[in-house]
Amino acid sequence: MKGGGQSPCRRWNFDSGAFFLPFYAIHRASLPTPFSCGKPHLQDNPMTSDKTMMGRPTPLGATVTQEGINFAIYSHYATAAYLDLFDSEQDSVPSQTIALDARRHRTGDIWHVFVKGLKSGQLYGWRMDGPYRPVVGHRFNVHKLLVDPFAHAVTGEFDMFDDALYGYDRHSALRDRSFCDTDSAHATARCVALSPAPMTWDTENRPRYALSDTVIYECHVKGMTMHPSSMSPAPGTFAGLASRIEHLKKLGVTAIELLPIATYNALEPPTLVDPKTGTINRNYWGYATVGFFSPHQGYAHDKTPGAAVEEFRQMVKAFHEAKIEVILDVVFNHSGEGGELGPTLAFRGLDNATYYMLSPRGKYANYTGCGNTMNCNHPVMKHLILECLRYWIVEMHVDGFRFDLATILGRSNKGEWINDPNLGLLRDIADDPVLSGCTLIAEAWDAAGLYKVGGFPRGWAEWNGRFRDDARRFWLGGDNTALNLARRIGGSKDVFGDKRDTTQSINFITAHDGFTLRDLCSYTQKHNERNGEQNRDGSNDNLSLNFGVEGDTDDPAILKKRIQHAKNLLATLFISRGTPMLLGGDEIWRTQKGNNNGFCQDNDISWINWSASPQSNEMMRFTAMLIAMRKRYKALRQTAFADPEKNRIALDNMRFHGIIFETPDWRSCSHSFAVELTDGPREPRFYIALNAWREPLSFELPKRVWFDIADTSRPTPFDIVDPDSASRITETKITVAPDSMRILLSIGCAI
Repeated sequence: MKGGGQSPCRRWNFDSGAFFLPFYAIHRASLPTPFSCGKPHLQDNPMTSDKTMMGRPTPLGATVTQEGINFAIYSHYATAAYLDLFDSEQDSVPSQTIALDARRHRTGDIWHVFVKGLKSGQLYGWRMDGPYRPVVGHRFNVHKLLVDPFAHAVTGEFDMFDDALYGYDRHSALRDRSFCDTDSAHATARCVALSPAPMTWDTENRPRYALSDTVIYECHVKGMTMHPSSMSPAPGTFAGLASRIEHLKKLGVTAIELLPIATYNALEPPTLVDPKTGTINRNYWGYATVGFFSPHQGYAHDKTPGAAVEEFRQMVKAFHEAKIEVILDVVFNHSGEGGELGPTLAFRGLDNATYYMLSPRGKYANYTGCGNTMNCNHPVMKHLILECLRYWIVEMHVDGFRFDLATILGRSNKGEWINDPNLGLLRDIADDPVLSGCTLIAEAWDAAGLYKVGGFPRGWAEWNGRFRDDARRFWLGGDNTALNLARRIGGSKDVFGDKRDTTQSINFITAHDGFTLRDLCSYTQKHNERNGEQNRDGSNDNLSLNFGVEGDTDDPAILKKRIQHAKNLLATLFISRGTPMLLGGDEIWRTQKGNNNGFCQDNDISWINWSASPQSNEMMRFTAMLIAMRKRYKALRQTAFADPEKNRIALDNMRFHGIIFETPDWRSCSHSFAVELTDGPREPRFYIALNAWREPLSFELPKRVWFDIADTSRPTPFDIVDPDSASRITETKITVAPDSMRILLSIGCAI
């Protein structure tokens, strides 16, 4: 590993015995200046006093005015604060360093200073001095340049291979109880101070769909256009993503949900090597946030520091003009600094004991599986999260958020679930007057086993993992699956029954974490070898099927079965009560070659290949027509819960049948049922028969005039047809082929 050309880190053990002197005292006695090991002395580049003023403690971050910039940052335990100013992102030495006077530049726990004459675009970073005693939670290291958590833009990358980025000596047997005094400025990012965005969107009309009318499309900014087949003029960027709008309009989705787009540590973790290519695997998904307020510079076509902000805003504006909402996947549960042996990038060096959940001996609580857990219900972190969400809504014009591992936001500082929903951050977010009306979606579980699906406060929708699993199990032909799938189709009353309506259930078959739809029908085992973890990572319980051949095949019989199986799953998604979410690329039969954990695959494994094929065209047509049918008929968008065991259509507008009318079979050996749904006695009505049995089954129909809308066992274009051109059913029964679904529509009264 390279050391950045700096001198070796010094080795001290601060955790042995009862050593309790503050670090700044040790530091001054041991070193000639606050910045040793190649860092210019503070007195060599001071900012003259006539250029600085006391400044204000609010708002936090960098506030640009006509006269200069006000800088404000939180740190309760720091004993000294230094602001570094840089002329360019290539400079490892600051042009100016400002030492803040605690008597003049500190209000409460906020360090602040106003610097005259600075302009928008100024690059900066912070250094905090204080005790370095990991055993009690303090990891201050004045030699490490830190990202401002409230910065609206960040430029540059974090070189995780450079020893200088770490607060401890990576070569010491003392590990993180040692200390590194090598300066990190050459190996880390800089913040960019920006003027407020101009008020140019006064005429904008946000789409504002009700959840009952919403169809979500989950995707990755880079993955949507990075593949050469996208033909994008700005591949892999916010600007490039806007070039996919016509495709999304044709598909019919109403909201695009973006995997994390905030500044993240792209080399977290830095140790995974692709055994096929020998290259280092980078963090592709972006679940390693360092700057919660700043769009990731790597997703900007314009590489000018800070340009990502306006490019993101213009992308959002383009989606809104197309009547498509923008939802962000946000990651407040952990940061990209990792565990005890991770780098010092921001929170760890600013105030480790405040921002992170720690054990009594200073170890990081790891409820996230990512090495650390943010202390989300601490007042300071709550303030950061609420301000961040407001910023993205007000300044960046997004429409909602999906919260990664959202149960972390409901844990106390001791890691316990806050049982009184009125006392925690989750209720604060839902009740916030600025956030009122925006979409809030929770991934209602975490890596420590806390599972709270259905347990979030009012105002929250939640990913329904039960829907995914029960739909997959049923179409695999498993026992004891019919009743469970019927419950999911009815809105999952057993999970969300105390909620306002069924829209709180975010239904999905596939998501970024797991197999794509094509791979779900093509592989029985995960194939994550290229992740560099000997195929140990990723879920082993995929509920998938390969139909006789693992992976790609040219066998037409197998291809037909795979497509049919995928159509069953998609049709189940769009006829069910709740809010449907589609994984980006599933509509064009995207594959990841069996990789079910593509978090580190920034290559054609994860990038969407837009090249047309008969299968991709067939799936696109089928999916778009399903979505159009759902949007056309309110019977498919009802929000009342339906209980398949009570079966009362008068109350639920949904009724269940078996192969015999009004006689559903919920025994464990049953592999079929039918559902009848409507919006009212005189409204169009659907009859949908699902057969996961290996033989064809005959279903008795209600006495109405029925038209044949869809049959997943038929080839395209007869698999799904426009209701206006559908043929009439003349029999009193219909035959449903093995492993298939049929959808009928009645637009008249009962016979």
